[in-house]
Amino acid sequence: MNIKQLSIFLENKSGRLSEVLSALGEANITIKALTIADTSEYGILRIIVSDYIKATEALKNKAFSVNVTEVISLATPSEAGSFAKVLKTLSDNSISVEYMYAFSFGKKAALVMRPDNLSLAIEILKENAFDFITDSDLSQL
Repeated sequence: MNIKQLSIFLENKSGRLSEVLSALGEANITIKALTIADTSEYGILRIIVSDYIKATEALKNKAFSVNVTEVISLATPSEAGSFAKVLKTLSDNSISVEYMYAFSFGKKAALVMRPDNLSLAIEILKENAFDFITDSDLSQL
């Protein structure tokens, strides 16, 4: 039920993001989701890709610092309150979300999150019949 996400640490200077994306393109890696958090000195690029093992190898070969993290991804209706329902379910069960990002496409939306207790979050979300997005779902995009 979890998906592998890459976190790449980047110096906050012109061209670094382009270098990462070029390295992934050269390795024929498709990006499924992407978000960046930055400070004045560095940024953290979080991506979900078509082949996280191959992507990790390609980026490490270019001297990027890469960590693999497990996250949860859910499909929800693209309508007001759908993300809030997920978060309320987690908070009602004392699960905090470290970070989250989301996007909509048509009538569906995808939510990617890193809860503080991954296994319990998966259990609770399953019990509440939320629709998980799996690695095999992503490979079909």
